[in-house]
Amino acid sequence: MSDASSALSHSPANRVRSQESRDRQRPRPRDLRIAYLTSRFPKLTETFVLFEMQAVESLGVQLELYPLRRERTRVMHEEARRYLERAHFANLLHPRVAATNLTTLLRRPRAYLQALGEGLRANWGSRRYLLGFLASFPKAVAFARDLERRGVQHVHSHFASHPAAAAWVIHRLTGIPYSFTAHGSDLHRDQHMLREKVAEAALVVAISEYNRCLILERCGAESESKVRVIHCGTDTQIFHPHSSPASEGQEPAGERQAKSAAPPPTLQLACIGTLHEVKGQVHLIRACGILRAQGLRFRLHLIGDGPDEAMLRAEALECEVHPVVLFHGRCTRQRLVELLRRTDIVVAPSVPTPDGRREGIPVALMEAMSAGIAVVASSLSGIPELVQHRVTGLLVPPGEVAAIAAAIAELASDTDKRHRLAAAARRFVEAEFDQHRCAAQLIAAIRNLQELESQGPEESQGPEESQGLEELQGLEESQGSRVSAAWRIPR
Repeated sequence: MSDASSALSHSPANRVRSQESRDRQRPRPRDLRIAYLTSRFPKLTETFVLFEMQAVESLGVQLELYPLRRERTRVMHEEARRYLERAHFANLLHPRVAATNLTTLLRRPRAYLQALGEGLRANWGSRRYLLGFLASFPKAVAFARDLERRGVQHVHSHFASHPAAAAWVIHRLTGIPYSFTAHGSDLHRDQHMLREKVAEAALVVAISEYNRCLILERCGAESESKVRVIHCGTDTQIFHPHSSPASEGQEPAGERQAKSAAPPPTLQLACIGTLHEVKGQVHLIRACGILRAQGLRFRLHLIGDGPDEAMLRAEALECEVHPVVLFHGRCTRQRLVELLRRTDIVVAPSVPTPDGRREGIPVALMEAMSAGIAVVASSLSGIPELVQHRVTGLLVPPGEVAAIAAAIAELASDTDKRHRLAAAARRFVEAEFDQHRCAAQLIAAIRNLQELESQGPEESQGPEESQGLEELQGLEESQGSRVSAAWRIPR
């Protein structure tokens, strides 16, 4: 486990104050130190975790990072480097992990054995989850000891799978409250142990109403009060509209009119995400075959890498669109911003897979919409909560190639509609999916839990709890990205 640590110093000028419309100031909750549990770090595609952590720290929260695995990669976001320096990793075979487990077993035998036994029972029947629990349990025990030593007050894990199970173990051993965010395949593919994770969590975050309903259906209405929808967000300042659309900014308007007899500019299409069956790129390539037969001039940019690359290249060749399909591989956020500036339409043709995988709400769609780009997406899972059909984009049935082609052709032939949908998409993302606003909602909820815990059961009452949460949410959201904290990493 890494000995890296961080210390934050708070300036009085950055203290959160109540809005002028309030009659009295509500005392700010005590400084909060939380731990983030993730599956892997630094994982290039999990930008929603990386940049949420940044937004959380901007709210004055002290944050410790505990990944279950270290991702070995040559490409990473520049912003991930400072977190990598201070992340706490636990090597399963390290003597310190074994020693911590033995010490915990001797000091807290009942808690240790009950957590191990109940975790095995809850995951029985799922080979993937059972093996994952066995591999993460010793690490979670090591993390628990370190969290106590550092005075962490709350654990938040991303994904309802192994990270949530690790948070559950930590809670069993230490009593530290935990929450977790349920995204896509981590929730839809396998729900072993979900009931236990939800039952003991202080807060369960669903990234969509679709996910919230699924969790309540599986775990019962008694969990309704703790399951809340808090979206993942994107940085609307980084992803902002470009001055001119890609297919219209190649030359001045007067010259374009003078060359009206020339072929129309090439439409730039993009699909962003891991090259995997669940992302549905094969259906987009087949749709491009239809568009090519119809005479549409376009270029398709596939941004990302993955196990399906060879198959997708072969499909592009089969559909005779390989000259206009570009494979960009992995891209950092900066590179993605540059590519989006030259993009007219982003397509997210997600599909459910036979093994139960499905998207939650793709962050790539949020980024494109925030950048003022028209989108075409599958009507699947929580996606319609972001892409409202013919309001903020176009929706198509998952896997229907003809529908994907028709939607792209519709936007290609109607520039005004494309711009109208893109502008509405930008406004909607700013209002509902802004990264800083979403992070503020999460931290407001966690701080409210801390306040209620410090009050004790006799002092906390239902209506007051609700009012307190609303005030905290308003307080944090009114500040947004303006609240910041200075931090340093001791050398």
